[in-house]
Formats: sequence, structure tokens, C-alpha cells
Amino acid sequence: MSVTSSFTLSQYASVVTALRAAGCVFAEEEAELLLSTARSLDEASTMVRRRAEGLPLEHVLGWAEFHGLRIVVDPGVFVPRRRTEFLVDRAAALAGREAVVVDLCCGSGALGAALAAGLDRVELHASDIDPAAVRCARRNLVAAGGRVHEGDLYEPLPRELLGRVDILLANVPYVPTAEVGLLPAEAREHEARVALDGGGDGLDVLRRVTERAPRWLAPGGHLLFETSEAQVPAAVAAVEGAGLTATVVEDEELYATVVVATRAG
Repeated sequence: MSVTSSFTLSQYASVVTALRAAGCVFAEEEAELLLSTARSLDEASTMVRRRAEGLPLEHVLGWAEFHGLRIVVDPGVFVPRRRTEFLVDRAAALAGREAVVVDLCCGSGALGAALAAGLDRVELHASDIDPAAVRCARRNLVAAGGRVHEGDLYEPLPRELLGRVDILLANVPYVPTAEVGLLPAEAREHEARVALDGGGDGLDVLRRVTERAPRWLAPGGHLLFETSEAQVPAAVAAVEGAGLTATVVEDEELYATVVVATRAG
């Protein structure tokens, strides 16, 4: 264990026991993260209690590791999933060394921050309808000079971006409404519903994104979004219905499916 300089082995063992009793599968790893983050025994006890009560680990810590970065994650804000790193990798491969990037439904801003970190030069904008997410994203995107806008999808974006966006990241909610209740309690009870619920078939928000994407994308620009394997045919239909070309890429190890929608050059 790497935290013995601040906490004893018996304290570490006690935390592991408490986390195991609460049903945490990776109790040892979580104990290390909690104890390495806590600044005192009292703070550690509070963090362990909150985690045992079901609060997502990232909300307890106040951050999530994503694509090699430590992303601030405030209470109630959508926690970036590790599988979404695949989407960032695909975007990076298409972006070159500089790009105009927009991160829609940005949540914490993790996608925009991760993509910007790998570019030499970026003009970065992000938007979200949730005020809490906007506040969180601003903290994460300040290093990249990103501008975060509060509002519904494209509505708050500066009009000068029309026809100029090289990479449009859209981590839209895609869980069907009837299935939101089946999500793990960490998600359905502690993340904003608007970040999870994609409507009847899960693709309501996606259709709104694809419909207007051609107006914002530069010639040859790309829209990238995640979806489930079962939703791919309907997602591709939405892309093609907007006049964009769809390419589906998958990572079986991460269980990630990404659709790349490209505007003709």
C-alpha cells in the first residue's frame, strides 16, 4: 500500500473492511484512493462513510481519472466513463495537430479537456444545459483556454462557429427512458437525469444533434458520439438522414461503440 506515510496499515485494513461490507468490489484500490486523497483521519472517515452510503467514488474524491488526466467531478455531475476514452482516441486521430473543437453535452468537460491535451493548437468550446455541469467544466477547461456555454445543445454557441467546427464531440444521453431505472444506483441516484435519459428509444437527443450538425461542421469535419450496439442501425440512419457519412468503430475490450459522422469536404 502506498499511503502508509499518512495512515497506518490497521487504518487501511479497517477502510477496506468497511468498503467490502458496503459491497465495493475493488475495496483495496478504493481504500488507497480515499486515503491518499484525505487530509486527515476525520476527513477519511467521512469519505469512507459517503462511499459506503453509495455515493460514486469519483464524487467522494472530487475527481476522476480520464485519459491520463485528473478531471474535477462535482456532486451530481456525470462521471466520465473509461470506455469513452476510445471516442477521444478516435477524435484525436482525425483532428491532426490543431482543430476547432466543440464538446456538446459536455458534463465535466472531460472529453474536450482530453482531446485538447493532445493538440498543439485548439479553439475549444463546450456546452451543457445543466448549470452544475457548466460550473464543473469551466474548472476543467480553463487550462486549454476553453469557453463553456450554458444552454441546450447548439443554442448557446457563438454564431461565428457555424461551418468551422473540425471535431464535434457529443456525449449525448442514450439510455432509453424505460431503462434508466435499471442503471446502477450510483448513476441513477447521483448523476443528473438529463445526462442519462435519451428518450423513448434513447436517441432523441442524438437526432437533434445530427439534424443540425451539418450547419456547424467545417467541410470534412467530424461528429463523434457513443451509442449502444443495438442502437447502431437507428443512429446511422439519423446520421445519413442529416446528409452525413457514417462510420462505426468498436473497441471490444472497452465495450465501446462510436459512430463517426463526416461532412463531405
